Amino acid sequence: MRIGLDFTAAAQQGGGIGRLTRNVIGALAALDRQNEYRLFVAAGRGRDEEWKVGGLGDVHYPNFKLRTLPLSDHALAVAWHRLRLPLFIELFTGKLDLFHSPDFTLPPVFRARTLVTVHDLSFLRVPECFPHGLRRYLESAVPRAVRRADHIIADSHNTRRDVVELLGAPGAKISVIHCGVEPRFRPLSGEALIAVRRKYSLPERFILSLGTIQPRKNYARLIKAFGILNSQIANCKLHLVIAGGKGWLYEEILAAFERPGLKDRVHFLGFVDDADLPALYNLAELFAFPSLYEGFGLPPLEAMACGTPVVCSETSSLPEVVGDAALMVDPLDVEGLAQSMRRVIEDGSLRASLAARGLERAAAFSWPKAAEELLKVYESTL
Repeated sequence: MRIGLDFTAAAQQGGGIGRLTRNVIGALAALDRQNEYRLFVAAGRGRDEEWKVGGLGDVHYPNFKLRTLPLSDHALAVAWHRLRLPLFIELFTGKLDLFHSPDFTLPPVFRARTLVTVHDLSFLRVPECFPHGLRRYLESAVPRAVRRADHIIADSHNTRRDVVELLGAPGAKISVIHCGVEPRFRPLSGEALIAVRRKYSLPERFILSLGTIQPRKNYARLIKAFGILNSQIANCKLHLVIAGGKGWLYEEILAAFERPGLKDRVHFLGFVDDADLPALYNLAELFAFPSLYEGFGLPPLEAMACGTPVVCSETSSLPEVVGDAALMVDPLDVEGLAQSMRRVIEDGSLRASLAARGLERAAAFSWPKAAEELLKVYESTL
């Protein structure tokens, strides 16, 4: 098979879809030495750097070829999805049997069969969490890609149900492939933890949350819940650490941070280096993830793989991901969130139980398994 892949997100995004794409394609490269893969990156930074950023390391895979295009991803999005110009993907990749877009949308494709990954439909489920322009773009481009695609991949059964219910896609057209957990996410000790604590000036005891600073992550309610927790525990020495770059519509989040008594206890780290995440999870006493909606929810799974107890939302895909290995709450219930975090902090037996169940649960998700399932979808689509 000659398979084309849009590798732009993998090369340009440190977290989120970029990291998911790097991991699954890296595992696919290690698995499949027979089929021919043609990857392209819009306005990349040069082949050698892209290859390493892409999760394929310094290993040379002869059946994987990467091409950097002279056009930016924004220019291609305008041409493909706003102007709908017939710039067929084969003009950049050569003749293909199958083209896979791992990032929601499909470019014009001449003859190849097509596959698109839909990670979530949060722009339809929680539209108030998106700026108007981005929401309008997604509401146009994603349904069109779902209609055109020969097959669809969803990160979870919850996303599959959403694609059927909200976009009218037939269920038989959608395969579910869960994300994996990298082996580097594991219990750690020693110098690696000391170095990361020093690098980010982390407090001795803290609750951690991770994700882009935007309304869907529900940080404003998390900060309010932490304020309640802080007032209920005598001589509380806990801090709240939020790691993630600024996204959009974050004014309310920053306003919650400015409340009296919280400013010196709530810490925004900004975007954290990917290599530091395992240590950051390990250093936390608790990982809190009260997101309003997730297509999969990788951070709670990574925290569990590190042996860190998790409190997360009971909504969308999260129950499917964490199973019975996390304490789940209504993300709109600030008091309930505060009480759940307090239970985990104060109940040693509950902490130990969640940590043990989390390690077992996380072990069921791997990127090699995801790559095997993806290769089967490629074969069946053709």
